[in-house]
Amino acid sequence: MQDWRWMTAADLGRAIGAGEIDPVALTDVYLDAIDAHEFRDRIFARVTHNRARAEAAAASERAKSGFRRGPLDGVPVSWKDLFDTAGVATEAGTALMEGRVPTQDALVLQNATAAGLVCLGKTHMSEIAFSGLGLNPITATPPCVNDHEAVAGGSSSGAATSVAFGLAAAGIGSDTGGSVRIPSAWNDLVGLKTTHGRLSLDGVVPLCLTFDTVGPLCRSVEDAALLYAALEGEKAVDLGHTDLKGVRLMVLDTIVPDDVRDAPRAAFQSAVERLQNAGAIVEHRYFSQLFDAFNVAGNLYAADSYGWWRDLVEANPEKMFPQILERVRGGKDVSGPDYVAGWNLLRDIRKQYAAEVAQFDAVIMPTAPILPPHADRLLSDDEYYKAENLLALRNTRVANLLDLTSVTLPTGVPSCGIMFNGQNGGEAALLRLCAAAEQALA
Repeated sequence: MQDWRWMTAADLGRAIGAGEIDPVALTDVYLDAIDAHEFRDRIFARVTHNRARAEAAAASERAKSGFRRGPLDGVPVSWKDLFDTAGVATEAGTALMEGRVPTQDALVLQNATAAGLVCLGKTHMSEIAFSGLGLNPITATPPCVNDHEAVAGGSSSGAATSVAFGLAAAGIGSDTGGSVRIPSAWNDLVGLKTTHGRLSLDGVVPLCLTFDTVGPLCRSVEDAALLYAALEGEKAVDLGHTDLKGVRLMVLDTIVPDDVRDAPRAAFQSAVERLQNAGAIVEHRYFSQLFDAFNVAGNLYAADSYGWWRDLVEANPEKMFPQILERVRGGKDVSGPDYVAGWNLLRDIRKQYAAEVAQFDAVIMPTAPILPPHADRLLSDDEYYKAENLLALRNTRVANLLDLTSVTLPTGVPSCGIMFNGQNGGEAALLRLCAAAEQALA
């Protein structure tokens, strides 16, 4: 039964449907593993034992009677601690929200529950989701699965590690600048960033409402497709009969290759060769307007986050991790005209980019230019923290700034991912492409 902890969510769903796994027994395996795990309290903020067992019992009855709600009915997953859960605290990794208990579930959680998914509990995260590292001295810092002294990536740190350590079949997170894809890459998982607005943010504690997105962290592209469908309340994408022959991939040569460390660079180059061997056509292109997008990003993110968090932050600034406090307060001095001008420029850049890459099926790059840094150095060296955080988020932020859907896949090298950026609203096409890429990279 312990083998169940390492199966894909899709395979677990198929086994439940075939009568080989009972959802109650499966949920108990996960709950027992969570409670016994050495990193339990560094990964889970709260474990919802009663809810999980009740949902598993209902899924078991549906499976026995032949009325399963979908392919993931009865599969247990974790939820980042910014998704509202009725009657259970949702604190977004910050003491500013300590004791906050919502009265109803976030809409994506309602959709997932309607699809039969079992809620195991809430996972730790970067404070207010404003870091790509996953370091959180206020609540807890989950460890990277490949190096327990290192951070797991943020801000969906606990979501990733709950899966990587075999404590959930999948994790549901959010991505504002890379928060699904960085921890997925650093913990050798698949992560899907959806197009902004594609999945509901109703009942999700915001960081930057103009950039926030919801997405799964999981073991396979098939899992990502099924979870995306469950979160949206729609039918899953058909991933059958896909290959890379004739697929056109663009390597972005602007900003993202700069200062990439040796392991991520070698892993990316090896992955590109395997994609080419599987039939993909790879070309290198430069997009100079990306510099302008990055130049306005700081004002847009900071102003948006400060606009939402200002009252809570200024009432109790001493409760925050100083690095996060400094970042969010960066929005205090952004003027209204600068904010509007920044958005006008970014919208123009998005149009130019869409025209530039229209001939390609996806744009590829290393998911993160660095490996996960050690937590103790991040805590003791402020300048190191700032530099590593900006580098961690740099490549993933491209998709957020340009409002694209994006997937990170493992390369086979620990903590090194390859990222595929698709088109705005192009989740179905990108998932099909990544299903073929996953086979080529296996």
